[in-house]
Formats: sequence, C-alpha cells, structure tokens
Amino acid sequence: MGQEDVLIREEKFHDKWAESINIDDIMVAESFEACTAPENRLILQRLGDIKGKNILELGSGLGEASVYFAKLGARVTATDLSSGMLKTVKKLAEKHRVELEAVQCSSHHLPFKDDSFDIVYAANLLHHVDIESTLIEVRRVLKNNGIFVSWDPLGHNPIINIYRRMASRVRTEDEHPIMMRDLKLFRKYYSKVELETTWFFPLLIFIKFYLIDRIHPNNERYWKKILLEHRELEKMYNFLEYLDKGFLRIFPFFRKYCWNIVIFSSK
Repeated sequence: MGQEDVLIREEKFHDKWAESINIDDIMVAESFEACTAPENRLILQRLGDIKGKNILELGSGLGEASVYFAKLGARVTATDLSSGMLKTVKKLAEKHRVELEAVQCSSHHLPFKDDSFDIVYAANLLHHVDIESTLIEVRRVLKNNGIFVSWDPLGHNPIINIYRRMASRVRTEDEHPIMMRDLKLFRKYYSKVELETTWFFPLLIFIKFYLIDRIHPNNERYWKKILLEHRELEKMYNFLEYLDKGFLRIFPFFRKYCWNIVIFSSK
C-alpha cells in the first residue's frame, strides 16, 4: 500500500475518533501542566515566552496544544489531516475564547510560504507519517532562527510494544514508533538537534493500570488516564521521574527504552 493509502486510513480513523469526543472532556491545561505531561513541560521551559510568535502545529488532533499556545498569546495555525479533528479544534478554541487558524493538510505538503513560522510543534505525529517528507517541509516553512519541536513514542521498549499490540482498537495500523536510527534524518536536515527522553521508571504506572487496576488498554487510553488522574498519581510519578533523572544520567544507553522522545531541531 502506498503513502496515499496510509493517509486515507489515518484520516478515517481520526475522523471517527473526533465524532466520539465531548468537547468538555478535552484537557488543555493538563496536557501542559500536569506532572504526568513531562514532554510539554520540557517544551514550555525550552520555548520560553511565546507571546506574538507564529506557531504552526502539525497534527493538531483535538487541539489541546494549539489552544494552549493561543492562550499564551501566540498566533497559531493548527493543521491536521482530519477534517473532523479540525472541527473539534475550532469548537475548543471557541470554548476557551481564543482565535486560531485551522487548515486541513498533510505534513508532507504544507500550504505555507517559506520561512513563515517561528515555531513548528508536532506531538505524536511523526510516527503516523513519512518522517523524511515531513522534516523537509518543516525546514522549508521554518524561519532561520526558528525551532521545530516534536515528541513521539519510541519503539525499543518491549513492555510498551506489548501494550501496543494489546491496544489494537485505539491505534492505527500504520503507526511506526520512532527508532533511534530515525534520528539520522533529523541530523540530515537540521544543523542542531537536541534530545530528551521521558518515562522509563514511570512506565511502572502502566503496569499498575493493567495488573492492579485491571484496565485493558483497549477500554481506556492510558495516555489519557495519566492526565485525568495526575493528582492521584503525583507522588508516585514524581518519585519515579526522580529515579529516571539519576539512572539515565549514569546509564544513557537505557534512554532508548523510554516511552517518549522529545526532539528540538533548528536550521
């Protein structure tokens, strides 16, 4: 099957997902401020003040990030392959009383001029698309002093790979988690690439969900549950994150077995 077939399947999957969403259940602040959202906390710290910045979000999904950035004063363009998701983004922006632009497109072909954006942000997108085509397009639309920040799941941890096989109904068939070899593509197109990884010891929380709470990943998305229950999980998560920082600093080899990787790239 060609890439066009993949995009069609992805669009249908996410249109169906959007139809099932209650706008009041979308967690905007939690997605960036919860203890269990380390990726976005890292990103906010790195980006600093984004007021007045032109931000492009690729694969906006339900719109948590686009709306959050708009609330901080950025000029935001949300893009997604799914028209259903973009309808949700617009409703979410209206609920939070912010303005943004919503554009339906693939990350492989961005309908924007060269050097248009200060920041390009992509969360959980690259493992759904052709990475190289996306990196080329992002580099084109990114300003010379701009930054591309993305975060996605890694594909090396056997526990997470078991979870992925179990969660077959809430994942698309064409997903391809990031492998460390994929980082060569980033270094091919960007002069500066910096990495952070998250969720090594905190993955014990997933084991708790399955073995103790008896929640099957097809019945409830674990990534959503960690945000919903971030207050209840705070002590446990913070302790496990503390272990991560020390352990991974001493044994960096194990970083590839983390759940997620955050990548900061610039021209």
